[in-house]
Amino acid sequence: MTEAGIFLFKTVTGIFSLAFLLRFYLQVVRATPHNPLSVFVIAITDFAVVPTRRFVPGWRGYDLSTFLLALIAEALLLSLTLILNGIDLKTSTFTTILAIVCLSSVSLARMFVYIIIVATFVQAILSWVNPYSPIMSLLAAMSSPFLDIFRRRFNPVG
Repeated sequence: MTEAGIFLFKTVTGIFSLAFLLRFYLQVVRATPHNPLSVFVIAITDFAVVPTRRFVPGWRGYDLSTFLLALIAEALLLSLTLILNGIDLKTSTFTTILAIVCLSSVSLARMFVYIIIVATFVQAILSWVNPYSPIMSLLAAMSSPFLDIFRRRFNPVG
């Protein structure tokens, strides 16, 4: 596989992993599905989420099929990276599979932190530029669970 093919696979897999994780997080924070970003994420992930829901049930109102698809996408990305670096996965043991799942979970956690950081920065910039933007309610829903921790500890300035 050429370098361009590897780059393309990593990019596409990363985008879909991000889309699946974003869809799961938007469901967790109960964001409105009528926002343009929500509509876009639902449109690009429906092809895989709808069939997966038949086999993976939801749990306490959370759609675990989207999280499982994000985990699978990250595991595929990690497995391909390991294979291309010369590590033999043909003799996969339980510990190898467990390590891939754990590293994929860490990668998803890192991606989740990046989602929160980007949502917070975009919300801060839009509050100066266009505070009545339609995406502000979505960004507030995404970042408020984490910003509320700081709002409780620190007094408002001004």
